[in-house]
Amino acid sequence: MTIPYYTLRNGDQVPQVGLGTYKLKGRAGVDSIKAALDIGYRYLDTAYNYENEGTVGQAIRESGLARDQIQVASKLPGRYHTYDLALTAIEESLYRAQLDYYDYYLIHWPNPKQGHYVEAWQALIEAKKRGYVKAIGVSNFLPEHIDRLIEETQEVPVMNQVETHPYFQQAKQIAYDRGHDILTQAWSPLGRGSEKMSESILEQDPIKEIAKKHDKTPGQVVLRWHLQIGTMPIPKSSHAVRLEENFRVFDFELDDSDMAQIARLDHPNGRTGAQNPAVYEEF
Repeated sequence: MTIPYYTLRNGDQVPQVGLGTYKLKGRAGVDSIKAALDIGYRYLDTAYNYENEGTVGQAIRESGLARDQIQVASKLPGRYHTYDLALTAIEESLYRAQLDYYDYYLIHWPNPKQGHYVEAWQALIEAKKRGYVKAIGVSNFLPEHIDRLIEETQEVPVMNQVETHPYFQQAKQIAYDRGHDILTQAWSPLGRGSEKMSESILEQDPIKEIAKKHDKTPGQVVLRWHLQIGTMPIPKSSHAVRLEENFRVFDFELDDSDMAQIARLDHPNGRTGAQNPAVYEEF
């Protein structure tokens, strides 16, 4: 199956669906990632703080695919936002994964109270010049944070990865990103689990009814919704059936009525106690 691509502001193309690797570790993690690559996934999202960059690198080596056929992204943790520490952390990320470069490297959270995210961004710019990474972006950044990056460095992120799902639709953030030619990636695109929600998104009647209408699963409906609002979902799963299901979302389209029903599920706090990047600090 050929997967469609988004074109980034720098001309690069990224698959419209990627694989999140949070909690995929060790031998089981390698096997899950290899299964995803066998299905056709070509974008892997990891992070320094996931402690699985080595797992991702091992899966790539065992996959039999050429390195340039797979796009890999990792993220800088908050404790390494100062310039020198950030560069060292990126080098360490590469050593862990045993990769020569990352396709994308993001600042994981802005940590505005700490106040060093511009310095971290300057380090990512230098890492790109050194060939450690091909392109740079951010994660969980609000418009005010991105505005400051652009004002102080004139370097615009190619992507911004934020929590996005039908309970937390992020319309203003997505509009801001689109206005600056920044791709919005969606973490937890299917929601953050029923234990943090009043009711799982996938159990909502409108989602189930739309799924029945299109002969698809609720998860496929939600991922299709992401594509139609122009975001790049990066769902995570360790199960082969679910990995396959999450990838098969390009052969149907939601109509205006479907989209309107999903729009009504939006909630100010996402029903999850969504972390506010203006105050949340990640280390």
